[in-house]
Amino acid sequence: MRRRKQKSEREPTIALINIVFLMLVFFLVAGTVARPLDPALNLVHTADLEGAAPADALVINADGSMSVRGEAIDKPEAFLEALGDEAMTLARIVPDRDLPADRLVEIGRALRAAGAEKVMIVTERGLE
Repeated sequence: MRRRKQKSEREPTIALINIVFLMLVFFLVAGTVARPLDPALNLVHTADLEGAAPADALVINADGSMSVRGEAIDKPEAFLEALGDEAMTLARIVPDRDLPADRLVEIGRALRAAGAEKVMIVTERGLE
């Protein structure tokens, strides 16, 4: 009678490592890793614009005063009236860096309520 060879029972650790490695590669390729914001990113100072703001933008100063094409307005709805259908599709806002966020949100909501389909905040990356 011949003796049977004993099977060495190995644990499937290599297979487990391979699976974990493949999952890691899959998630690195399939997932998106968001870059952190650049610390030098600053909002536009409307005092420094010197007329360089987009012609179709609502400029909001730090004190909350608003202007369109260099003319002062008293409410956000007047911006949509001044530009007509052009602003109804896309309303651009150029806020001052020191404008309180709650005031900016309030103006954005007023523009949406007045009929603007999309409100875009125009910013500029500071090159220092």
